[in-house]
Amino acid sequence: MSVVILDGSTVRGFVADDDAFARSVDARFEALDANGDGVLSRAELRRALESFRLLDGAGFGSAQPAPLPAEVSALYDSVFEQFDADHSGAVDRAEFRDQMRRIMLAVADGLGSQPLQVAVDDEGGSFLLEAAEHEAASIAAKIDAQRAADAAAAADAK
Repeated sequence: MSVVILDGSTVRGFVADDDAFARSVDARFEALDANGDGVLSRAELRRALESFRLLDGAGFGSAQPAPLPAEVSALYDSVFEQFDADHSGAVDRAEFRDQMRRIMLAVADGLGSQPLQVAVDDEGGSFLLEAAEHEAASIAAKIDAQRAADAAAAADAK
């Protein structure tokens, strides 16, 4: 686990960098495409969603029962339908990228402008970790460029 500090602008900046965001989403797509056929089946996407363990129950100490299997299946089917925009029965790379863009922008809206500390999984990859690393690299590049400009100005002044 890693802890990052980010806000909505961190996530928006990552999503706005088309090349960086596409590389990240494409890598995730390839990892989810278990059979390598270039599309995500319902089962492949479901395995990915199940790995988040969001529906294991209402949480430790909660009086809420775990959802019924039929409810869980209906939810996973609904999520799949959102990803499968053309209703072909499979999610292609473009559909996956478009939906991940929508999800990440919704996360950015939810984060707002107040910086938050967020624990992220650095084992299996995390879009939030990648967004924070993208922002850090951008800041470092700006600092390096400013240092180079200052050094050039100092050299010219001599």
